[in-house]
Amino acid sequence: MGAEVQFLPVNKKDMKNRGWDQLDIILISGDAYVDHPAWASAILGRFLESQGYRVGIIAQPDWRSIDDFKKLGVPRLFFGISSGNLDSMVSHYTADKKKRRGDLYSPGGKDGHRPDRAAIVYTNRIREAFPGIPVIVGGIEASLRRLAHYDYWSNQIRRSLLLDSKADLLVYGMGEYTLLDIARRLTQGEDIRQIRNIQGTAYVSDELPPGALKLPSLEEVRENKQAFNLFTRQLFNNNNPYSSPPLAQAHGDRMVIINPPPIPLTTKQLDSIYEIPFQRAYHPGYEQAGGIPALNPVQFSLLTHRGCFGGCHFCSIGLHQGKFIQNRSIPSLAREAQSFLEHPDFKGIIPDLGAASANMYGLSGQDQDKCRQCQRPSCLYPRLCKNLNTDHSPSIKLWSHMRQLKGIRNIRVASGVRYDLVLEDPTGKYLNDLCRYHVGGQLKVAPEHISPSVTRLMGKPGREKYELFVQKYNSINQKLGKKQYLIPYFISAHPGCGLNETIELAEFARDHLQYYPEQVQNFTPTPMTLSTCMYYTGFNPLNGQPIHIPDSNWERKAQRALLQHRNPDNRAMAVEALQKCGRSDLIGSSSKALIRDRNLYPGRKRKKSKTPNRNK
Repeated sequence: MGAEVQFLPVNKKDMKNRGWDQLDIILISGDAYVDHPAWASAILGRFLESQGYRVGIIAQPDWRSIDDFKKLGVPRLFFGISSGNLDSMVSHYTADKKKRRGDLYSPGGKDGHRPDRAAIVYTNRIREAFPGIPVIVGGIEASLRRLAHYDYWSNQIRRSLLLDSKADLLVYGMGEYTLLDIARRLTQGEDIRQIRNIQGTAYVSDELPPGALKLPSLEEVRENKQAFNLFTRQLFNNNNPYSSPPLAQAHGDRMVIINPPPIPLTTKQLDSIYEIPFQRAYHPGYEQAGGIPALNPVQFSLLTHRGCFGGCHFCSIGLHQGKFIQNRSIPSLAREAQSFLEHPDFKGIIPDLGAASANMYGLSGQDQDKCRQCQRPSCLYPRLCKNLNTDHSPSIKLWSHMRQLKGIRNIRVASGVRYDLVLEDPTGKYLNDLCRYHVGGQLKVAPEHISPSVTRLMGKPGREKYELFVQKYNSINQKLGKKQYLIPYFISAHPGCGLNETIELAEFARDHLQYYPEQVQNFTPTPMTLSTCMYYTGFNPLNGQPIHIPDSNWERKAQRALLQHRNPDNRAMAVEALQKCGRSDLIGSSSKALIRDRNLYPGRKRKKSKTPNRNK
């Protein structure tokens, strides 16, 4: 690691230093170039490089002209284009559609380095600069906009990004082996317009392929919200890489064809990707600007697996990475950790050993044949799948091995755990070892809400299991003699959540958590999720029942104000919301009041508490 690993070329000088006059593949990204496996352009570029291809990166090109797009010349095979690690609209705007003040994936954390809808803008610029060169679009933005979708920021149904970008192919999912397959076929002389049978890709066709499931058309889902609900159900019921058919959606006289998701990677394949040497540093060209802030918390984190079978209705991980868990091996993770010892910035601490749900590592169905035919979006909701093996021993073995490594002083699990799944561990040892060795004072969990009517629409387990987990967590820490806190995350203004449900959550936090919720986020309707479908149509697409949608600007702000009622800026709106609901009993001097009398007088100062927020 370090000096022997060169950054991928970012200009002609870098190419000359390598003795290259032309690149095979050029990746264009809306993120700054950080040579780290958590950055899509870096991991894709390094993987393709490891397979013998000459790869360069154009990071955050100036989209106002074609000049930046030409600085590496024309690639022999294709351009690969992505908005970056986030959907560019999520990156730019808050849940209230306000412009964000910064961008953690840009130099110095400053915004303005990428356009809105970056994947579309970049691809059209490449078409202008290099007509006829194959262009492949991918990344999270393209992945979740691969079909007709509701766009929150324009409040309309937009067509597939594949058509707006005019790309030849769209790659959805993580993409390493998909891109490798495409590169090999182009190298063999195939025309990109004839590459139509690779899983994890989408393309435009004039014809309906044999065996494809025809979805409601773009025009139908624009005109009829029930058609949008049907489309959403069909999408979620046909997302199994082993048994789902291709999906086809008409856009006018053309068809957008979505091949089935990519086959999950084997452990050997996943290990081979993450054991490629990385600098784990941002490109030195960003030093004067202050570096790339997003690198700091993840520089020496280790990813244990991909995928999630939780199926939360507001989450897109299952749609992007799939619900089959793809695991790293323990020896591979140990080798990667030991490689950190050579890095000048490493201090012996691994800040996170995990993934989207850390405790899904090593878990799978007991009968894989059943899993390969299953169409359930979630293995946990509305009830635990009987075929799921919930023995958490893979994580326990991994931790035990990693703790023995010389030079590693501390290993934390900071990415959070699926607490209802922890409760299903038959031995209980997972939670004990987690608290004993790998909680750095606080653990993130995501109950999101506690009202049954809301958690059902979220696809979450509900209040009872959360309270049971809190009880077990606190009991174990008490036995260990540790003071370690839970940091719960909550979502306000989710479909089905009204002011009364928000008050229910605020009272729960007051009575049961003894915790003032700081980690609260207003629901953001991101493309393709079940919750976004609910937000747009006003119905639950799974059963057709109408639901309340808190879509007014006032109600969205009021819900957040109720949960964060101690913030002086929120008090007036919280009082208004309580009065509107007929809950003036929660205003006053009562011990149960959310808004105390003294808080109604702005001239009176509130004493700062010396006791930290805690979950008891």
